[in-house]
Amino acid sequence: MLWNLDDLPIFLAVAEHQGISSAADYLGMAKSSVSKAITRLEKGLGVRLFERNSRQFRITHEGEAFYQHSLAVLERAHETEAAMSALSGKPSGKLVVSMPMSFGREIFSPHLARFRQLYPDIELELNISSQSVDVIRDSIDIAVVVGAPKDSELILKNLYTSQLLCVASPGYIQSLTNEILSPEDITDHIQVIEKRYANMALPYRTSVSNGRLKPPASAIKINDPCSVRDAVAAGCGIGLIPDQYCHRFIQDGQLLPILPGLEFHRGISLISAVYASRRTTAHKTALFLDFLGDICKQLPQKSGPSAG
Repeated sequence: MLWNLDDLPIFLAVAEHQGISSAADYLGMAKSSVSKAITRLEKGLGVRLFERNSRQFRITHEGEAFYQHSLAVLERAHETEAAMSALSGKPSGKLVVSMPMSFGREIFSPHLARFRQLYPDIELELNISSQSVDVIRDSIDIAVVVGAPKDSELILKNLYTSQLLCVASPGYIQSLTNEILSPEDITDHIQVIEKRYANMALPYRTSVSNGRLKPPASAIKINDPCSVRDAVAAGCGIGLIPDQYCHRFIQDGQLLPILPGLEFHRGISLISAVYASRRTTAHKTALFLDFLGDICKQLPQKSGPSAG
């Protein structure tokens, strides 16, 4: 064979990211190294894989065919690695996991030491970002997502059902001149809100009524629920925050629930792990999914002392 198997992941990155520069950025490699790998493959295969000049970059017909075969080769390599890992009883190899910033920081990261102790031979690469990812395109083994994934071909494992809690700091509650008796009393006290809820009229229900709560346009909008929580804990009004990020603060007395019987329909979010079906056989993938599931089972349901 006149070409090197080690160049396959580089070729796939160039094809999927539609260019040598973008593939180099994704792989963390020098552009010249990526270019040389493609040149080696083309020379070894005796075909042109990409048409590239100063104006355009596109994959050739031969490149398309080689892309499909390359995917199959790497899939078999993953399956072989998984089979050997299972036989040895020691899960090993690289595992790329993506998760939202708040989930990674607040829920998963405190358990990293335990994961390391349990599976020292798994090379975990954890990508924490507020940006959505494409599991196939970005070569992600497992992605933690909020809500249903757009790609129906992905396998989904439910981890946790998150609900919005209405909370405030004890100091802010003490400063109120009027008692909070109904959801309508909350609106004027929302000073900071997670961006995805800012323009919603959130349907709610209580034991005595149903309605909609519309956050004020003047509220500060943030794309991170933990930043909203921290601001509310510091006295910035009443906040609507996913319950998994409130429990510790409620237990420590930094936050108190407002109207604990209040439930938001649109504030219910499913937290799931998604992965590509072609990677379901990997031993390390199954172990990580179980580890994630155990962490989420430890999250308490909404509880704590109430106010209002």
